Amino acid sequence: MILHLYFARRFAQSIGVVAAVLLAVVALVDLIDQTRKFSDLGVGFAQRLGLTVLNVPETLNQILPLILILATVGLFVNLARTSELVVTRAAGRSALRALVAPVTVALALGIFATTTLGPIVAATSKRYAVLAETYRSGGASALAVSEDGLWLRQGGTQGQTVIRAARSNADASVLYDVTFVAYARDGGPVRRIEAASAALQDGVWSLRSAKVWPLATGINPEANAVAHEILALPSNLTLDRIRETLGTPAGVSIWDMQDFIAQLEQAGFSARRHHVWLQSELARPIFLMGMVLVAAAFTMRHTRFGGTGTAVLAAVLLGFGLYFIRSFAQILGENGQIPVLLAAWAPPLASILLALGLLLQAEDG
Repeated sequence: MILHLYFARRFAQSIGVVAAVLLAVVALVDLIDQTRKFSDLGVGFAQRLGLTVLNVPETLNQILPLILILATVGLFVNLARTSELVVTRAAGRSALRALVAPVTVALALGIFATTTLGPIVAATSKRYAVLAETYRSGGASALAVSEDGLWLRQGGTQGQTVIRAARSNADASVLYDVTFVAYARDGGPVRRIEAASAALQDGVWSLRSAKVWPLATGINPEANAVAHEILALPSNLTLDRIRETLGTPAGVSIWDMQDFIAQLEQAGFSARRHHVWLQSELARPIFLMGMVLVAAAFTMRHTRFGGTGTAVLAAVLLGFGLYFIRSFAQILGENGQIPVLLAAWAPPLASILLALGLLLQAEDG
């Protein structure tokens, strides 16, 4: 038990060092990227630094498998150099028993990442999207899905416009049973529009069977209402920005994902991407355990055998390969080429089986 705690402590320290180094690099690169995006828009350094702080957790969440691979490599290379692995083997501990503590730490970290870090990333991602859109257009543009339908907000120099639709087509290019409420810059409503459908094309909302009510003070809205067979309204939104806001599963907490999927399907959207993301998040602790086992399979060897650099390179490359296969399987799952459960769970389980095979072959020949 004492030896397991020792290995767990050493592994946690290795994870902390690797995470701190990569976090500093990621933050610096992201700050440069935010400067490239927003320096021409008059956004100050403090605002760009705030965007970096909000964006870094998502990147850190994505590179967590790489952190565990490098931490595992660092742990066992150091243990081999100090001959602690030799002493462990001489005490009768097999390689698989020596891996109990690191694998347990990886499992606990995976559970923490899924249940806690993921929701934190969802919150920071939402805040980043709102601030970035505000800096770009002077007004936030956000899409929200609820039981009442779709809620979209677009900003501009004339003020804000709130858009509500009962449902949409699968790619969010056409909204149905739409209501537009335009607000002046001082916050008061100035116009209400209801339409059977609204299609966004080249920066213009094309409304069909629309009726417009003016909401200015002292005017009878119904008496001054005007009907239009086709009505064009300018917009600073694009389909890509709407889909990006809607189609990023990482922007939704795992605790709210089931309800969000139900709302998406009720609104007419395809939620397959979110199904794949949810299952992949649930399988992430298993995948992180696989990354630890893969790295250990190549580095649990004494340095006197030589070839340490080659073993480390092989461990990192195999880890990257498995990460690529996992991402590729998720893409196939999102496109409907393979079942959702197969896309999410097959790569993590295959990683563990592959690593166990390498470890057993190295131990028992």
